[in-house]
Order: sequence, then structure tokens, then C-alpha cells
Amino acid sequence: MANHYDEPEVQEWPRDAKVDEAKEALMAELFEKRHEVFYGRQIAVFFERRFYHWITTKALNELADEGRVRSVTEALIGSAEGEMIRFYWSKRTRYFRRQMQEIQKLVHEFSTPGMMRALGLHGEAMFDVGLARFGWSEKARHARLFQGKEWTQTGHNLDRISERDGVEYGVEVKNALSYIDRIELIAKIEMCKFLSLRPLFIMRMAPTNYIELVRAAGGFTLVFEWQLYPYGQEQLAQRVRERLGLKVDCPQGISDGTMQRLLNWHLKQLGEDVNSL
Repeated sequence: MANHYDEPEVQEWPRDAKVDEAKEALMAELFEKRHEVFYGRQIAVFFERRFYHWITTKALNELADEGRVRSVTEALIGSAEGEMIRFYWSKRTRYFRRQMQEIQKLVHEFSTPGMMRALGLHGEAMFDVGLARFGWSEKARHARLFQGKEWTQTGHNLDRISERDGVEYGVEVKNALSYIDRIELIAKIEMCKFLSLRPLFIMRMAPTNYIELVRAAGGFTLVFEWQLYPYGQEQLAQRVRERLGLKVDCPQGISDGTMQRLLNWHLKQLGEDVNSL
């Protein structure tokens, strides 16, 4: 089975010159300064504003292969599906086994099937409220059928179909630390095209080449950066932030600034559509 806590894209892309830049950044800014244990996805999130996740993962793999950092891959505690987690640490790090055990327990806590499902549903619910507050109305949910057309090419569906000012959107919400799977992204873009919908991808984070695929299809990618934990999980979110440094939070709602970015884009497109008539 694919390593769920690394980046599966790492095998899909040829080596990029950015890998060398990432390697030096990782050494200078992480391993030479902090004598701690980290795991792969955690480091990818640390550097995601500068490097694609798969670039960081390739850099980590090469550093480990070259012996510049230490690394080990282990089965994730409590996983019934053979999921693995890969750790990395500086050669100067002491008590690394103890740190690995601490990380294992915390990662297991926020990655149980129940918690993963709760994260997904909570992300959808939060943006349901945000979209409604900014003038979108919901037409369908978990849909592959719309206005007499049914998508049958793959088993995917769209989280929501929503409308504002006569423009209908196929909406996909991804409240995850990892990127959306590229095959899923392309399938849902094609589904939107088939159903005559503008694609709207609402994601914690996305690489610029994924964003460009959505833009080229006439759609928009709304990046919100911080993973949204369900209500009642404030203490867990705090522990994940403080121990792992990950971008997780329990806000009461989606910020006006985030939603305003989407509204601004929508109104701009609406104006361009009107001007083209």
C-alpha cells in the first residue's frame, strides 16, 4: 500500500533542479538548527510555501540516501491498513526513539478513520456556511447528476453544486494536510466540464501547477492553508500545533478575508462575461 504519511507524488515526477535547493534549505534551516525528530509530511508542510510537497520529499530521500540525515520508516501505530510513516533527524539528535514514539501516538490520534472522516465533513460544513453567507446557494451535494446529465466515466462525485448570480459551480472541498490526488483533480475538472459547471476547488493547500489546471478550465482554487479541526477538538489541535508545528486550528467560522477572495474572483469573472457579450 502507498505510504499515506509521505507524499505519493514523489514517484510520479522527474527530478527537478529545485530538489537541490530544497536539500540545502532543509539542512540549513531544519536539521542543522533543530536536533529533533520529524516525519515526512510534517516537513513538507513546513516548507510548502517554497517547495511542492513532492520536491521536499525527494530532497529528504536524497539526504537520507547520502547519509546527511538519519531516517527510518515504520508502520503507523494503530493502523489496520499497513500505513507507514517515515522519520528524519539530524545526526546530533539524542533520544530519537522516544521522540518517534511521541510523534507516532499523536499522528495516530489525528489520523484514525473516524477523525479523518470528521475532518472532511467539518471542512464541507464550514464552507457550506461561508458560501451561503457570501451569496452562494446550494443546488446539490455529493452529486454526479445535474440537469439531466450524469457523469459515469469514473466513480467520483462533486461535494457540492452551488450557484451565485446565475453561475453554477462544481465545488470540491479538501480539508487535508496533503494535496488532492492529481488523478482525482483531473477527473473532477472533466466532470465539471461535462456538467457545464465552473470548477471551484476549496483546499487547504495546492501546488501552483494544480491551480493552473483549474484556472485553465475556467475555475478557481481557494486556498485556506490551515486545516480545520471539528468543534470539541481544540485541545488536540493545540497539541498538534505545539508539538508538530502543523497548520491546524478550530475557528468558529471561515474568515471574511478568505471568502472575499472568492467573491472578488467571481465578480471579476461575472464582469468579464458581461463585457464579452
